[in-house]
Amino acid sequence: MRKFTTILALSSFIIVLSGCDTIKEAASTINSGGTSTTPSLTNTEVISGLKEALTVGIQNSVNLTSITDGFLKNDAIRLPFPPDALKVREKAMDWGLGSQVEKFETTLNRAAEEATKEALPIFKDAILNMSISDGFSILNGGDGAATRFLKDNTTSKLVTAFSPKVKEAISKVKLTEYWNPIITKYNNAMSLTGGAKINPDLNQYVTERAVAGLFQMVEKEENKIRKDPAARVTDLLSKVFGSIGK
Repeated sequence: MRKFTTILALSSFIIVLSGCDTIKEAASTINSGGTSTTPSLTNTEVISGLKEALTVGIQNSVNLTSITDGFLKNDAIRLPFPPDALKVREKAMDWGLGSQVEKFETTLNRAAEEATKEALPIFKDAILNMSISDGFSILNGGDGAATRFLKDNTTSKLVTAFSPKVKEAISKVKLTEYWNPIITKYNNAMSLTGGAKINPDLNQYVTERAVAGLFQMVEKEENKIRKDPAARVTDLLSKVFGSIGK
């Protein structure tokens, strides 16, 4: 009799345990909307995935912008004659300097293309210093979140690195011999009339436009990875960005 009672007690205990497992499984199914749960991303996976995505994005962007015609033949980022100095351009054209104007505009873009070669190590340094908090903010921040992170952490360094490259390139353009005299004359006239003066610093103009154009391309690459599964070239990218949908 005692043996039978013991067996009965053990059987009841096993049934209770089985019931607990069933309840847990049911709760898991309910919490997941009727489907089995998928393991959540670890902090390490999020950070590694974001770093990988940024590395792919910046490498593609630098490859596209630092080649010949990377800026010049890309209408989205091409540097035109400084928009606030179009009257200066008109004056140069009146002086018969049309070919020099064209050469000047080409060289502005060549300067930008040359400068972007300096971007990769600066971007990579920012990526290496990404925190866990940065990673989750970027992951859940929507389109352009990674690019905004890079802007906040690299813009001043990019300007510093780009500036001498730009200065070296635009110094080769003959039109610059006319640039400062025309700008000076124009700004002196504006002082008398109260009109808006023009910033004569071509170096600053090209540097700022080169940095802006590069970030525009980085954002394009970032959003491609966010939205297009085919752009997620590794399993980790697929897992991390697949977790937030399209």
